Amino acid sequence: MKREGSLHTVFEETLGAVDRISRTPRGTLRAEEYGEVTSVGHGVARVRGLPGVRSEELVRFPNDLLGMAFNLEPEEVGVILLDEGPGLAAGATARRTNRVLDVPVGEGLLGRVVDPAGRPLDNAGRIRSAARAIIESPAPAIIDRAPVTVPLSTGIKVVDALIPIGRGQRELILGDRQTGKTGLVVDCMINQKGKHMICIYCAIGQRSSSVAKVIADLREHDATSYCIVVFAPGDAPPGQLFIAPYAAMAMGEYFMRKGLDALVVFDDLSQHARAYRELSLLLRRPPGRESFPGDIFYIHSRLLERSTHFRPELGGGSLSALPIIETEEQNLAAYIPTNLISITDGQIYLTPTLFQKGVLPAVDVGTSVSRVGGKTQLPAYRAVAADLKLSYSQFEELEVFSRFGTRIDEHTRRTLARGRAVREALKQPLYDPLPAAEQIAILLAATSGLFDDLPPEKVAAFSGGIRRLLPVEMPGIYDLVDSGKDLDAASREALIAVARKALNGEWKPLKP
Repeated sequence: MKREGSLHTVFEETLGAVDRISRTPRGTLRAEEYGEVTSVGHGVARVRGLPGVRSEELVRFPNDLLGMAFNLEPEEVGVILLDEGPGLAAGATARRTNRVLDVPVGEGLLGRVVDPAGRPLDNAGRIRSAARAIIESPAPAIIDRAPVTVPLSTGIKVVDALIPIGRGQRELILGDRQTGKTGLVVDCMINQKGKHMICIYCAIGQRSSSVAKVIADLREHDATSYCIVVFAPGDAPPGQLFIAPYAAMAMGEYFMRKGLDALVVFDDLSQHARAYRELSLLLRRPPGRESFPGDIFYIHSRLLERSTHFRPELGGGSLSALPIIETEEQNLAAYIPTNLISITDGQIYLTPTLFQKGVLPAVDVGTSVSRVGGKTQLPAYRAVAADLKLSYSQFEELEVFSRFGTRIDEHTRRTLARGRAVREALKQPLYDPLPAAEQIAILLAATSGLFDDLPPEKVAAFSGGIRRLLPVEMPGIYDLVDSGKDLDAASREALIAVARKALNGEWKPLKP
């Protein structure tokens, strides 16, 4: 076949044909950038090509498997795999999506269990989300933040009285394995019932049985209606463990920007740091201390800095964070714990020594601290627990010296008796959060010396008696305390009178 015309004419005719095809209703032509998988490892893949891919952009593989561009190198791209499935091997095609990872957000997630990508795990149907939000967003500017002044009531006496937490605060919870860290945060979530607080529990690398127990406890206490569970199991790809806390934070930010209060629990960031170390080593990033990459501090700081309390002009919403970290052999000076201690606004330390003695929750008052302090505490607490932390720490030191068998005077003996009574009063069973008024009544009885002469095993019973008498004798004390008013002398005397009635047996014990 003879071709007529110059090469330029042929090129123009070809462009015209393509233009006509693009205008036909059958479809349009569009440019698509793709590459070829050169190798696949545990949780990572290397792709040759994709010259225009951006950092943290989603990459699509065959069978709709997703990955996230992580290393942008001159010759290839290191991709974190977010899914596992058949068909992904060397030679497979990888395509750009031109979007970053986002998750569904909104009220439709309440009561649901989802994976880090926002896909349902509870067999309760499709997620009806109000919008989608990218998992990585910049932290609010300093000028947009307001001081943390509103208390985040946990319902736990030793925390609310001695280590108060505020809405918008980042309080680290750390301790060895099996010291009650998860139980403490579940108590806190249960206590938010009726307080207009949205709770998001992010389980990172936990066993499925442990997370199922947490969900069952929330359902038993009717707390699922205001809770979201984000679950990345331990056998999931490390990419899912890495993105899980950022996805949970994005879900919480939606409610904060609407002027609501939200709480995000990260259980735990030790697994998150290990997953990031694994991904970094597989992608051949330079290791540093303990083989962690050099930016291990940054991945946690950029996460936790997103929690804050907005100014009233911006809605006044807040996003609080309770990250959990696991220590080894009570080593608080390890790399990851010290990083998180420096990022957060305080820490609650649970020690196995107290746990083994049956002092539950096993909070070490001397090591724990809240840098926001009494600014977030209800004024009624200050009348009872103003100097309680200092005196309790002094009692613990005095108790250690008294074990040497030295002779002690009467004043020291009374100090030890008072300290033991306060320690028994601070004990609290699991999943039994207390209203602020009941906490104050029990602590006032302990600090006033009413429990000094009681056998330690009887303190819990008489504390229960105070709890049963208080709504009958002083029903208005609950509103008085919650409204932020000071506890006057008359109210103190009335609370002490209620405690004396409980000690005199003017209450009926609960049936076994």
